[in-house]
Amino acid sequence: MAKHWYPVIDYVSCISCGSCTDKCTHGVYDTDKAPSAHVIFPDGCVDQCHGCGNLCPSGSITYNGDATGWVPPNQQRV
Repeated sequence: MAKHWYPVIDYVSCISCGSCTDKCTHGVYDTDKAPSAHVIFPDGCVDQCHGCGNLCPSGSITYNGDATGWVPPNQQRV
């Protein structure tokens, strides 16, 4: 588990679909607030996992500490 790798949610573009909270089995998200995405345990995030970000239909998830070059697949370009 990583201490400097965790999801960062863009709440402006997040549509509160619950994809991220449903995907993560490491306790990173507050399931009591689902489907809204609220990170409560960033240390539980698996280093270089993009699982929730790949599922996010609005591309609202990026990762603190990400130097992999990964881009959210559904991110809206402006």
